[in-house]
Amino acid sequence: MKYYAVQVKTRGEEKYISLFRALHPGCEARIYFPKRSLTIRRRGVMVQTTPAVFPGYIFLELDGEEAILRYYWLFRKISGFYRFLKSNRNIQPLEGRDLETALHFIKKTGPLAGISRVYFDENSRIVVVDGPLAGLEGNIVKVDKRKGRAKIKLDLYKDSFTIDLGFELLQPASRSTGRA
Repeated sequence: MKYYAVQVKTRGEEKYISLFRALHPGCEARIYFPKRSLTIRRRGVMVQTTPAVFPGYIFLELDGEEAILRYYWLFRKISGFYRFLKSNRNIQPLEGRDLETALHFIKKTGPLAGISRVYFDENSRIVVVDGPLAGLEGNIVKVDKRKGRAKIKLDLYKDSFTIDLGFELLQPASRSTGRA
């Protein structure tokens, strides 16, 4: 199986997928659009949202490199399509770190990356017990304990961007007073 990234209109990913499936119901390509569960505060009210993990990108799972050539024009003709990655003239399957990152959110967490369970050790470092943050500890850029979010840095085809993933604190962080 080969995985390909397709850039589509940001916040139009679900519309693109549903249009493609309606126009081509027999297509054997599996389309993935990973999302994350995040609680945000809007006007003082806590609201559960499901933003994209990779805004503006969907992922295709196809059998072999000849399959992408077979479906190339089917994907391009749908409204909201921008490009295949690396480029439309040089379509490359995901490899290496890009593939690992995409598969982490496609296979490990499922279609919706939920809330991770974490605790903080005696040095105030985050320790992930389970959830979508597991395996991404090295990518954590910032932790906001009050909001219950960890900002992680993701790379896709030499583009870097940060996203927030939610976490649930299993035990409060121990505070040392500094007194002997």
